[in-house]
Amino acid sequence: MKTYIVTPAAGKRLIAKAAARHPAIQSALISGTVVIVAGTTNGYVAEEVLETIGDTSFERRRFYRGITLPPGRPPKASDEPFPGDCVIVLGQRKPDTTIFDVVDGLGEGDVILKGANALDLTARRAAVLIGDTRGGTAAAAMQAVVGRRARLVVPVGLEKRVEADLFDLAASLNGPGSSGPRLLPLIGEVITELEAIEMLTGASAELVAAGGVGGAEGSVWIGIEGTEEQLAEAEAIMRVVGQEPPFEP
Repeated sequence: MKTYIVTPAAGKRLIAKAAARHPAIQSALISGTVVIVAGTTNGYVAEEVLETIGDTSFERRRFYRGITLPPGRPPKASDEPFPGDCVIVLGQRKPDTTIFDVVDGLGEGDVILKGANALDLTARRAAVLIGDTRGGTAAAAMQAVVGRRARLVVPVGLEKRVEADLFDLAASLNGPGSSGPRLLPLIGEVITELEAIEMLTGASAELVAAGGVGGAEGSVWIGIEGTEEQLAEAEAIMRVVGQEPPFEP
């Protein structure tokens, strides 16, 4: 087994590279619609997916609706307008478009990518914090997933893992008398750094340790096992993503 330390930013890049190769996403780029809902991880996903169709005009700065910052550090006011979600129809990105503009037309063969805030690593399930009183983009995505069988892919980093059952957490956070954001468990395919390594190299990966300081806060140690060829490919990929600078809101 070879071990690697993966920072949150490196994990986002690793997950994004795997998502861009996902067969369902590649198929939808050709004959359907791909909606990459704005979020910090999905900014990396949008870059990698758009690169596969030769679109280099995307800017992931400000590509989020809400972010978690340290206590006492309010979000900076931005002069840049929210750019919308990354909506790609038949291989062409539609600027200034959101999931709300296209959700009623999404169905089987289309793919929605939505990030998450909580990860049940054992069950491979994820959930998202909800601030909007109507359920926000997550509720919109679930309309298409449950109502018309669109596919939901959930890119989420290992630093968001939790121990409790997501439905139990949702029941607590969503119950009368609770305060703060609500929680919505998602029905979709989760892609963490572990799935990303397997998708990109064929090697198996597992979480072996976590933590760090001096800029490595939130990092994870990942152990990878496979053939010599798979390990060599993993080494090359980890070397690249390991150079990813920290995310700057």
